[in-house]
Amino acid sequence: MSWDDILRTGDHLAVAVVEVAGAAVIFVGAVWAALRFVAEGLRHRSAAVFTPIRLTLGRFLTLGLEFQLAADILRTAVSPTFDQIGKLAAIATIRTALNFFLRREIAQEQRQIDPERPSSPAPGSSGTAQPATPDPPAPEPGDRS
Repeated sequence: MSWDDILRTGDHLAVAVVEVAGAAVIFVGAVWAALRFVAEGLRHRSAAVFTPIRLTLGRFLTLGLEFQLAADILRTAVSPTFDQIGKLAAIATIRTALNFFLRREIAQEQRQIDPERPSSPAPGSSGTAQPATPDPPAPEPGDRS
């Protein structure tokens, strides 16, 4: 078995694992949302009850789409052809657009639920700008003040 065959086998395995992870995330989110929909639908008749369920389902879908996009990128990692690169560009564009609109809808729904809460923070930020304050110095051993 050549080094190239080993890389291709590893790449196929990685793609399969990431695709299954993405499908599992979407499946778990859909099952969770369906169960919550039935449970809340039996107890409440208000449409407002379903908004948090939709928000959570949207988050599951967004995460699942991110996994699927990662699998598509991995698929072209080992010696891609121009055909594969073109397909990846089309798929990435479609999935990125889906993610964009899902996130926008999630932010809009979140603002409807909690109007005082600011819209979604940028990825990697805490959402609130807090001034950095240094910690007070630690007391010296034997200091009783």
